Amino acid sequence: MSTALTAESKAGYIYALLATVIWSGNFIVARGLVDDIDPVTLSFYRWFTATIVLLPFAAKALARQRQVIARNLWHLVCIAFLGVTIFNTIVYIAGHQTTALNLSLIAVFAPVFIILLARIFLGEPITWQRLAGIVLSSAGVVTLAVHGEFARLAGLQFNQGDLWMLLATFIFAVYTILVRNKPTEIEPTTYLAATFLFGLIMMLPWVAWQWAATPPTLPSAHVLGSVVYIGVGASLLSYLFWNRAVASIGPSTAGMVYYSLPLFCGLEAWLILGEQITWTHAISGIAIIGGILLATRQKA
Repeated sequence: MSTALTAESKAGYIYALLATVIWSGNFIVARGLVDDIDPVTLSFYRWFTATIVLLPFAAKALARQRQVIARNLWHLVCIAFLGVTIFNTIVYIAGHQTTALNLSLIAVFAPVFIILLARIFLGEPITWQRLAGIVLSSAGVVTLAVHGEFARLAGLQFNQGDLWMLLATFIFAVYTILVRNKPTEIEPTTYLAATFLFGLIMMLPWVAWQWAATPPTLPSAHVLGSVVYIGVGASLLSYLFWNRAVASIGPSTAGMVYYSLPLFCGLEAWLILGEQITWTHAISGIAIIGGILLATRQKA
């Protein structure tokens, strides 16, 4: 028998969905920038934009909580390195080396990693109900990725980009677990701003190396518009929403909501790119949503 959700839990689900919706748009935008900008530069522009937009609102909080930041420096540096410096950069690198199909299939492992790490480090139970939800949602994602043509799985070829994407999914899982252990004395705005700043600073040697090898060119209007979207939307807003979701409903439940990302990718591709929606999308959507509802259903 299910129990009514608390106001905090409802907010947590909404935050997780909002983060996932915005991140799905990030995949659409990033796919269109493969030939326009290298992965490291794109990631740097993204986080530079997010930091510049956030700082005017966070400067007072950063100054007020500077001693709190110093006490929790190790946690903040780890979070920044994983979530800002390397995660998205590795995803962009993978996108330059492998197919969209492979990326979609490998992304299935992110919620699985989150649930396993939550069991190991946070003691969250893995119930049969949750396992069934994982299987059902994963089946929906795979069906969507291969467009219902399962014979395509036999012809898959894996390369270095796939390993990069697998590493990225694991990094995202570790980041999510660490967010769950966020020190309560750090205000949300301070936490986000410090994470962005530390992550951007640690990215500087990487981008300097990239620009020494290939000097950057002046971005086009198309690239600048995309950078603003992923900087403000997929970075600032999504990370704010995701962190709040993890704090409200836990990493495992938030991870299950993440399974809905391919659905939003497909919907946005239909609205923005004019891609066709077929019966495969409908069946996959039912499986993904059913799996999420099954895995996150609360018992009395």
